[in-house]
This record gives sequence, C-alpha cells and structure tokens, in this order.
Amino acid sequence: MYVNWGSHHSTIQGDYLPLVLDRSSGTGAQSQKAYLFGSFEMQIKFVPGNSAGTVTAYYLSSTGNKHDEVDFEFLGNSSGQPYTIHTNIYTQGVGGKEQQFYLCWYVDGVPLRVYRNYQSRGIPYPNQQGMRAYTSLWDADNWATRGGLVKIDWKRSPFIARIRNFRPRACTWNGPLSISQCALPAPGNWWTSPAYGQLSFAKLGQMNWIRQKYMTYDYCKDTKRFNGLMPAECSLAQY
Repeated sequence: MYVNWGSHHSTIQGDYLPLVLDRSSGTGAQSQKAYLFGSFEMQIKFVPGNSAGTVTAYYLSSTGNKHDEVDFEFLGNSSGQPYTIHTNIYTQGVGGKEQQFYLCWYVDGVPLRVYRNYQSRGIPYPNQQGMRAYTSLWDADNWATRGGLVKIDWKRSPFIARIRNFRPRACTWNGPLSISQCALPAPGNWWTSPAYGQLSFAKLGQMNWIRQKYMTYDYCKDTKRFNGLMPAECSLAQY
C-alpha cells in the first residue's frame, strides 16, 4: 500500500501505518494493485478513548461513476460507548445497502454480512470491476456519532488509528480478461471452491447470532425510508 493523502503527518513503516487525524487533515492509504476476488486481511487498532466524530474506514472500491464498493466503516464513540460497524455495498454506482452493528467482543473470523449474487434476476453484483483496498481515518462528525449530535473534541487531537499487516490473498485485476480468468474453477483460484460459495452451518450460526444480538440497522427492514418500494434483493434469501 501507499499513503495517498495526509502524507505530511503519516508514513508507512514496514507493515505498520499510523493513521493520523488532526485539524489539518486525516490520513488515507490504498493498495498498489486492484483485485477482483479473494480475501483481504488487515489488523486495525481504533482510536482509543473519546473518538466521537471520527471514522476509521477499510473498504474495497473500483473507480468511476458506476463504481463497485464494499465498505466497512468503524464509527467513533464517546468514552465508554461501543464502536458501530457501518457496512454498505455499491454496485454500478448505487449504494444504499447499509447495515450497522455494535462491535462485539469477538469479530475476527466471524461473518457479519453476506451479499448474494442475484445477477440472474437483474440485480447488479460487484464482480465485474477490479477494486483496490483502501483505509483511512477522517472527520465525519456531521453524521458518525449519534447522527452527528456528538462532535469531535479537537482538544484530544491528534487522533491515531493503527493499521498493520495488510494481506491480500486475491486475484489481481489485469483488465476485463480478469473477469473470466479469476472465475475459472482452477486449483490456483481457491475462492472458486464450493467451500467459499456459501457459509458453513457453523459460520451461518455465528452470523445469525451476531445479527440477532448486535445488529442496529438493516436497510431491508427500513420500509419508511423506501416508502414501501423495497430493493429487489430484500424479498429474496439474504444468505
């Protein structure tokens, strides 16, 4: 990865990157390569203490007006309050698929969300564009904590989130040919194995437990927001 903004107060040190937010700016970094399918790991230590108004983001995104994107945004808190995980998915430039969770004690390896492929029913799916991995720490106090009611306490700055050990295990994007090459059921394309086509019974149980205990928002249940005209995928099996 490389720092793509905020380099005046943050640099990558081997496998470690401090993301810094102060009055001058936040910090962002992105992967040098773009990818299509695979697994993306990163260790994140959030801003400690009162982090209200800050967002630490980790996401995949292509470019352009009709971009695809998979978001994990960790919304800061007042001291003693839990972080909120804000997730979203964009397909062909259209998002609005938010789900939110309180951060539970154990997250690593536990699935929080699945977005199924319903292209055969005319629902766009993010599998046609290479996406880079991004991480950032930024000022979002107009919406991040209690809908923007709690603002950043700049007397506590600089705020620092710590990023370590970015590990992509994925198919590198080399242009449109990658759409078919990355999907070939070849031994090297481990992500095409049936084991990764759906959650195991145990993982499904974990995710259901997370959703029942920690989910705080689901766009597919927000009938008021969509005035009853719900997104097409909401009427189908979610996972």
